[in-house]
Amino acid sequence: MLFALICKDKPGSLQVRVDTRPAHVAFLEGLNADRTLAFAGPFLDADGKPNGTLAVVEAPDLAGAQALSAADPYAKAGLFESVEIRQWNWIFNKPAAS
Repeated sequence: MLFALICKDKPGSLQVRVDTRPAHVAFLEGLNADRTLAFAGPFLDADGKPNGTLAVVEAPDLAGAQALSAADPYAKAGLFESVEIRQWNWIFNKPAAS
């Protein structure tokens, strides 16, 4: 099942994001290598600065998606003010299965 992780950064936490980004990227690269990551990227504020994250991951169930979310270095660093996890169905423009 696919799950969307919709994460909102705490106000004033850009430096936490910058400092933790290398570990976060390595984490996502690992998920990608395991074919667990569908796609991911930051939300941007009006000035074009990142202020949240959208990641879509493959997990067997909600508990699995929650575990992936909690393992993200951004989450471990306390970057997020909130994380919403929702089951998601990819219908349009889905890449062909390889």
